Amino acid sequence: MKYGEVTIGQVEAVINKLGGMEGLRRFLADELMVKEAERQFQIFKTIKLGTGLRSADDFRKSLKDDGFNISEWADDTLGNPAFKMATKEIEVDLVVVSVSELGFKDGATREQIYKRAKELGLELCPSEVGPQLRLQYKDQSSGEWLLIAIEPITGSDGYMGVFSVRCRNSGLWLYSHDGNPDSVWDSVDRWVFVRPRK
Repeated sequence: MKYGEVTIGQVEAVINKLGGMEGLRRFLADELMVKEAERQFQIFKTIKLGTGLRSADDFRKSLKDDGFNISEWADDTLGNPAFKMATKEIEVDLVVVSVSELGFKDGATREQIYKRAKELGLELCPSEVGPQLRLQYKDQSSGEWLLIAIEPITGSDGYMGVFSVRCRNSGLWLYSHDGNPDSVWDSVDRWVFVRPRK
């Protein structure tokens, strides 16, 4: 048998979920399609975009004035023309999911992570979410590190980057990390996506 680790009990459970032998017959005849149950992702935080910050320098000043730290790479990312700001104030609902929760127990590439999240109904974040989440998430737990799922922005060094927010002993940080589609992330790494409103 091709799947020697499958037990008779598991086979029976699958047949029962298909509706018994008639359901199995219909499934094998392509008359019955199995659809993955829709997952409901709990909102982690709702933040505002388009809050009046109109340029990279506005974000830099606001972050500095509020006592946040910005890595050199994140600072460079902010200055790229691909970094866009909302033209009017809107709210977005954010969810946090680990690579493992997306079904990748042994880690996955950024490209795989984004593809799977989209299949589950999540959306990539506007690039503004990175610095806005940093500004609006002042009670981040020590040691927490969240990657922001955006279309990667190429920095002046030619490397693609995505934002992250992190709480370290040295304070609250806005970072940028490797956004290469083939970069592999561990199963415990956690990504922020937008949960669209219905």
